[in-house]
Amino acid sequence: MDLRRIMNETAKEAGIKYTEPEKYEFAEKNYTPEELAGYIDHTLLKPEASREEIGRICDQAAEHSFASVCVNPSYTAFVAGRLRGTGVRTCCVIGFPFGTHTPKVKAAETAEAVADGADEVDMVINIGNVKNRDWRAAYEDIRAVVEAAEGKALVKVIIETALLTDEEKVGICTIARLAGADFVKTSTGYSSGGATAEDVELMRKTVGAGMGVKASGGIRTYEDAVRMLNAGASRLGCSAGIAIVTAQK
Repeated sequence: MDLRRIMNETAKEAGIKYTEPEKYEFAEKNYTPEELAGYIDHTLLKPEASREEIGRICDQAAEHSFASVCVNPSYTAFVAGRLRGTGVRTCCVIGFPFGTHTPKVKAAETAEAVADGADEVDMVINIGNVKNRDWRAAYEDIRAVVEAAEGKALVKVIIETALLTDEEKVGICTIARLAGADFVKTSTGYSSGGATAEDVELMRKTVGAGMGVKASGGIRTYEDAVRMLNAGASRLGCSAGIAIVTAQK
């Protein structure tokens, strides 16, 4: 696959200036449980999650020094309060799980999340824009969230890899980088598939070293987590974070 050609063509079709990504050096590494914990977004997104359950994962995240706790927007303020002073970041999803909200709605949801204390937001793209090859609309969708975050929260862009071809993955990762997002992310966990090492590696090659890559969906073991990090991930979305970091202790 000619990555540079696809990235250039995508930017051209979107009407935005293309810049080369920073080169990324892949390296195999082993991780201690303590090291691994710092990459994990401890996640609970099931719609029936109770306040008690959300509080429990906050306490677990603080105990194990996870990177963040990721929840639905209605729990953002609660999580931000519970995590205050722990060093664990508050993350919430935007346009979840299908991404079909309009850019204005996603922007409003983002602004409210930031006001409620979100340090990070994980937005779902409008996958129809990618399937229609409407790269300009895809750019505006992501850019609306980036602008609403106002630099106060990291923006992770969920591309739902299971529904895309490799060329589409390269295209939307290129758009996310040029739109100013901080991360690209594999999956919501609610589609037909989750993260694969092959997808993570492709995403990393596309965005280079200057952007984060989050692997999410189906990461259940210590070995899964290490495989994703060695493929180029810099963050892991997991509901099995406790099992992952305690399995090697």
